[in-house]
Amino acid sequence: MDIIELLKSAFLGLVEGITEWLPISSTGHMILVDEFIKLNVSKTFLNMFLVVVQLGAILAVCVLFFHELNPFSPSKGKEGRRDTWKLWGKIVLGCIPAAVVGLPLNDWMEDHFYNAPVVAIALIVYGIAFIVIETRRARTRETVDVLPGARPAGAHFATPSVSEDDGGDFGSIATLDDLSWKTALGIGLFQVLSLVPGTSRSGSTIIGGLLLGCTRAMASKFTFFLAIPVMFGASALKLVKFFIKGGTFGASEAAILGVGCVVAFVVSLAAIKWLMGFVKRHDFKVFGVYRIVLGVVVLAYFLVAVPVLGL
Repeated sequence: MDIIELLKSAFLGLVEGITEWLPISSTGHMILVDEFIKLNVSKTFLNMFLVVVQLGAILAVCVLFFHELNPFSPSKGKEGRRDTWKLWGKIVLGCIPAAVVGLPLNDWMEDHFYNAPVVAIALIVYGIAFIVIETRRARTRETVDVLPGARPAGAHFATPSVSEDDGGDFGSIATLDDLSWKTALGIGLFQVLSLVPGTSRSGSTIIGGLLLGCTRAMASKFTFFLAIPVMFGASALKLVKFFIKGGTFGASEAAILGVGCVVAFVVSLAAIKWLMGFVKRHDFKVFGVYRIVLGVVVLAYFLVAVPVLGL
C-alpha cells in the first residue's frame, strides 16, 4: 500500500470537507487540485472517488444535527416528532427539482459542462451574485427598525425585523418553524442551478434562501439538510454505475477511498461549525470575492498558462 497515495487521498478529503460546505465550489477546487495532485488510479475509479468521498462530508451533517433530524428521539414529545417529520418532508420536497432535472441530465452535464471555462464563469457569476445580494440586504437592513430582543419572523417575503445583537443577519425566516413548504420548494429550485459545475450546491441554495427571505444562518442550515438525500443519492448512483460498467477495486483502492471519506468527515465537522458561527456575524461577500479571484485563476491557468507555457 503506497503511503503517498493515501496522503493524496487525505488531501483530497481535506479539500472536499472544506469546499463542500463553504459556498465556493468543491468542483472548482477539485479541478485545480487534480492538475497538481493526481491519484495513481484508473480514470473510472477517480471519477467514482470524487463523488463518493462526499459520503464522509454528509455524515458530518448527520452527526452534528442528529437531534434535530431524528424523529425517534426519546426527548421529543408528540409535537416534536411531528415537526421533525414535517422537516423531512420539506427536505424531500426541496430535493425533488434537482432529482427531476439531474437524473436524466447528469451524464450529459458532466460530458459538456465539466471543463475549466464553464467552472470559472460559474465561479465568477455567482461570486458577483453574492456581493450584489449582500449589498442589497445591507441597504434593506438600514431601513428596518431595530427591535431589542426581537427575532425575525413572519410569512414568506414579510418585512424582516432585526435585533441589536444579530450581527447583521436578518430575514423573515429565521427558524425551521418559519420555513414554509413553498420556501423549501423554492430553495430546491435554486439547487438545480448547482448541476452546472462551479456553481456550488451550497452556494446556489444559500443564494436561494437569502432571496426568499431566510437569515444567513437559516439558509446555511437548510442547505446542509438538503445535501443529505442529494449526496447520498449521488454517491449511491455513482457506485452503481461504477460496478455496472465492470469497475472493481482492491484493498489499495478501498484504503484510498476510506481515507478520503474519513478526512472529509472530520474536516466537515470543523467547517460546518465554523460557517454557522461565521454567518451570525459576517455576510457572504468574502466568499463572493474569493469565488471571483478563483474563477480568474482558473481561466488564467487553463486558457493561458497551459496552452502558452505548455504546463
